[in-house]
Amino acid sequence: MTSSANELIDEVAGSARTALRILRYRLPELVVGLAVLIAVLAGLALVGSALDDRSIDARRVVTTAEVLEGSSFSRTLVRFSLPNGQAVVPERGVLHPRGVSVGETILVEYDAAEPELVRVAGRGTVDGLGTAGAGVLGVWAVLGPVAFWLRRRRTEQERLAQRDGVGAGSAG
Repeated sequence: MTSSANELIDEVAGSARTALRILRYRLPELVVGLAVLIAVLAGLALVGSALDDRSIDARRVVTTAEVLEGSSFSRTLVRFSLPNGQAVVPERGVLHPRGVSVGETILVEYDAAEPELVRVAGRGTVDGLGTAGAGVLGVWAVLGPVAFWLRRRRTEQERLAQRDGVGAGSAG
């Protein structure tokens, strides 16, 4: 290798070490940022659910539906008929499906203007508040102490570096 290639490799390696040092130094903030992001996403999911519920409530039609095979953790498929006899299987599945099982016949409510928007009758966003709240609390229960521990460790390393006369930015 030429000396310019070696210099380039050394420069890239030095930049990578610097980036890792900064990342390690900012880890407590990154952990808190992750917890905040999860909380915001949970909030946005609840807002989206409330908007869907509002649409259904504005033009609500109630009917029976069959829970279909092919349902999974991420969606529960149902089939129901519109007043004109057309069968509908919403691609997104049914909203608020907790506790329903394949083959079961359930009451559903759907938006007359958008039959793909369907939920289990009598359920709504309020039913998901406990689950979302518990999830966010669980995330903070785990990530909060981790962030606190990382911050405390960083503060201790900075204190030791100052005591030893080394710059705080080089503590790692």
